[in-house]
Amino acid sequence: MPQLRRKIDEAIVYIDTDSAPRIIPYGEDFWLEDLPVGTRVIYPKPPIQGLPNREAAIRYALNHPHDCDPLYAQLRPGMKITVALDDISLPLPPMKTPDVRQTILEILLEMFEANGIDDVHLIIANSLHRKMTPDEMKRMVGPKIFKEFYPDRYYNHDAEWPEGMVYIGTTEHGEVLNINRRAAESDLLIYVNINLVPMDGGHKSVAVGLCDYESLRAHHEPQTILDSHSYMDPAASALNTKCVRLGRLVDKHMNVFHIETALNNRMYDGPMSFMAKKEDDFTATDRAKFEAMRFALKNLPWAARRKIFHSVPAAYELIACHAGKTEPTHDRILAKCFEQYAIPVKGQADIMICGIPHISPYNVNSILNPLLVQVMGLGYFFNMFRYKPILKKGGVLILCHPCYDEFDHEHHPSYIEFFHRLLPETRDAFRLRHKYEREFASNPSYIQMYRRGNAYHGAHPFFMWYWGENGRAHVGKVIVAGAENAHVPQILGWERADNLQEAIAMAKGYVGRSAEITMLHQPSIIIADVE
Repeated sequence: MPQLRRKIDEAIVYIDTDSAPRIIPYGEDFWLEDLPVGTRVIYPKPPIQGLPNREAAIRYALNHPHDCDPLYAQLRPGMKITVALDDISLPLPPMKTPDVRQTILEILLEMFEANGIDDVHLIIANSLHRKMTPDEMKRMVGPKIFKEFYPDRYYNHDAEWPEGMVYIGTTEHGEVLNINRRAAESDLLIYVNINLVPMDGGHKSVAVGLCDYESLRAHHEPQTILDSHSYMDPAASALNTKCVRLGRLVDKHMNVFHIETALNNRMYDGPMSFMAKKEDDFTATDRAKFEAMRFALKNLPWAARRKIFHSVPAAYELIACHAGKTEPTHDRILAKCFEQYAIPVKGQADIMICGIPHISPYNVNSILNPLLVQVMGLGYFFNMFRYKPILKKGGVLILCHPCYDEFDHEHHPSYIEFFHRLLPETRDAFRLRHKYEREFASNPSYIQMYRRGNAYHGAHPFFMWYWGENGRAHVGKVIVAGAENAHVPQILGWERADNLQEAIAMAKGYVGRSAEITMLHQPSIIIADVE
């Protein structure tokens, strides 16, 4: 009988009887779990080597753009220029300083000054996400740029400011697009993007990042999500198709120069570098470090653990930078993203295991509330594939998370009402959209908290629920292992188990004792190319 342990492209391991336990993220903690013999564990690829000189790579991209003149040839004295930047949802966790956006801005501002351009605004393209705080904005661009531009010329996009929005047009499919007025009326809009996953960047940057609620409704809705085979496979994503239509409308009416970057997956370094290893490759020192970390976290409350995890930046490195027109620029960055993340996988699984980490794009410096746990499980991790889902139709998804009933009242006020008032009534996404979405979107209190505070837009929890719609349509059952209460999984429509072993036994009772099990060993990011 052949050994079960074997490797495919150094990224897939099959558990045998001699295997070490596997580390599974569990919110602001880690589980160390023995998995059943034969379990397939999909690991991230090793990080691609970062570029030796990122400033030189950025300057080369600006001077050799795709399908347009070099940036310096487009500049002239007295121009009105807006630079739009991805918000704090990218990358995850936030990268060590200097952030690559700071490096790009420093080069751009030097070029503007040399060409006699001083009408420059920097706008965070936060769409309906929460506005970044001044400290977060300073960290992104560095203290020098922050001091020079904030707050009059460096600020967050405001999707609820009527005078600050302008109608761009309507697609042939009836999708209306309103865009930030300053960006739309500039002689040149430069978009600075970080592509963490393949659904980022491209036409989505401007058409989504700088739009309003009415524009977002065209694609952030249940049917579009159901029609998206995978968010990480742009060619098969209805969401991407709609963003492309809107983005082409942007390019028709606006002069846009895209700067897109790809990062490697070097999430850990220094004392934490052992976390990037396969557990089978741990040295005695690595095991001691891990146990010491777990011991240190064990007796801390969730809030204290959360603060520690959010304070540890990632050691990402730039691996590609391209600039120019939207589509050729984005195509080249996408190719680099797949080079870093795509893992060839043979066959689907009956049971898929995912540990849910402490962070998502929607809770940086905040709490991963129950609705966001759903987003990570059914929205992101389920969709980490091309071609076919990792999980067979009707299979069981096991999520490891405590499912605490906690919400950040400053960042997620509308989430609280959505979760405790609406979900107990119905989990039907179409009914929620038609009956309640506009009520939340037009709620004056939620609008003011979005505009004047740091709250996500009132409609945002609806989009987060829709985000899991194709996962809900595909997955037969969700079991959350280690949930510390029964009511949160019940509201979400999930079952619970005290631990992973119990969850696996429950899942086998549903799909059969000979079930094939796959664990997606996140983080870092993995995209399974399932054959």
